Amino acid sequence: METALAEKIVISLKKAGVSFITYVPETRLSQILPFIKEDSFFNLIPVASEAEAVSIAAGASMAGKQSAAYMVWVSSYNLLTVGIRYGVPLLLLVGYVGSMEDHRNTFLYVEYGIKMKAQLESLGMQYVTLTSGDNLETKIKDAVRMMNALKQPVALLFTGDFTI
Repeated sequence: METALAEKIVISLKKAGVSFITYVPETRLSQILPFIKEDSFFNLIPVASEAEAVSIAAGASMAGKQSAAYMVWVSSYNLLTVGIRYGVPLLLLVGYVGSMEDHRNTFLYVEYGIKMKAQLESLGMQYVTLTSGDNLETKIKDAVRMMNALKQPVALLFTGDFTI
C-alpha cells in the first residue's frame, strides 16, 4: 500500500473518533502502524491472535472507547460470544487476503478470501469492501456510526489498492 493511502486510513480513523486499536502483526495493512504509533491520540495494543484482538478491543469499547481490531482473519467465536451476544460496537479492520482484488493473492490465501464474506454474513455482520482510497473517510465514519447504531461489530475489508 502506498504511504499516502496508509496515512489516509489513520487520519480517517482519527476523524471518526477511533482511538483504541488492537492488532495482530501482519503485512497487508502494516503501513498504518507507524502513523498510529507516532500519534498520541491512539492507544495501540499488539496481540498474539485475532481472538485476543477482539476481546481486548471489546473491553475497551465497554469502557467507553471507540475501538477497532486490525486483523487478517475474522475470529468468529469471539465476535459471536463477545461482540454480537453482548452488543459491543467494534470496528474490524480486516486485510481481505485471498479476495479477487488482492494483488498478492496466492494459494495460501485464496481459501480465506472466498469464505470471508459468507462467514460475516452467517454471523449477521455488516461489512464494506474497500478497494481504493475513494471516499475512505466517509466509509470509515459510516462504519463507526453503523457499529454504534447496531451495538455490534462492523467490518471493513481492505483489498485492491490496499494490497499493492
